[in-house]
Amino acid sequence: MTTKPLLEVEHLRIDLAIGDARFAAVQDVSFTIMRGETLGLVGESGCGKSITALSLIGLLRPPLNLSGGAVRFDGQEIQNLPADEMRKLRGNRIAMIFQEPMTALNPLSTVGRQIAEMFVLHKGKSWAEAERLAIEALVSVRVPAPERRVKDYPHQLSGGMRQRVMIAIALACDPDLLLADEPTTALDVTVQAEILDLIKDLCAARGTAVLMISHDLGLIANMCQRVGVMYAGRIVEERAAEEIFQAPRHPYTNGLIASLPLLGARARHGRQRLKEIAGVVPPVAAFPQGCRFHPRCYAASETCRAVDPVETHLPQGGFVRCHHHV
Repeated sequence: MTTKPLLEVEHLRIDLAIGDARFAAVQDVSFTIMRGETLGLVGESGCGKSITALSLIGLLRPPLNLSGGAVRFDGQEIQNLPADEMRKLRGNRIAMIFQEPMTALNPLSTVGRQIAEMFVLHKGKSWAEAERLAIEALVSVRVPAPERRVKDYPHQLSGGMRQRVMIAIALACDPDLLLADEPTTALDVTVQAEILDLIKDLCAARGTAVLMISHDLGLIANMCQRVGVMYAGRIVEERAAEEIFQAPRHPYTNGLIASLPLLGARARHGRQRLKEIAGVVPPVAAFPQGCRFHPRCYAASETCRAVDPVETHLPQGGFVRCHHHV
């Protein structure tokens, strides 16, 4: 990896319009990703992870709007690129694996044609050459009988096979950056492991950087070098993966990790109820004053209820956004 980030996101803000009102769904989010690095973005549903990824490649739609901050890719600011220039970048140098392949894939087009489109649009290949490359792409993601599968429609494939097709589409043009949004949602654990190993192997072989989005801490620990923990539209802690799982500094991070079941714990201690974080993520229109996590936090004080915490940069690297970080 070089010392210059491939992706730099600074003070990102995404607004949600409700009538005449505007609310910050994502606010003051900053992070970088180096070439060949995998950064994990973790948090409960509704924390702003997916819309952050969509905003990077210009896929937000009303009532959401990218209203502030800077996004630099390979040194170029891309947040205000014209639509035609963004289309050239999206799918070519920056690609995305979406949450649900059954809705992301076109049900009226064969999977082979959907892969071949990438080579035609971004690489200028003829359709005949693109269809040959589509078969090779299915081979690379370990789809059996690829010559036959290219003629199948999405509904003819299992969930795991559809996800492999999504990966083939995303990696068809050898992107520099892959945005993987919950890439194993709704898959059983065996297929999950296969898909994650596939993404890891392919990205390592190609030197692709990855933004891995998930609520699954086990997946993040297995895939990522660094982790950002997101809550209510903000990154509240970002550190090296090993450090954040061994010694979390933010109460929210600590609560997420404490809620994980421990292998063998039931056998040693009998049936135990998993720990949980009280309450739910607040809706965008009702983010509380002060620290957004304070209504659910065991360490909350009057300062937390009144004053919004700023980032505290840690000596070993990374930061935490908390008045009472440990």
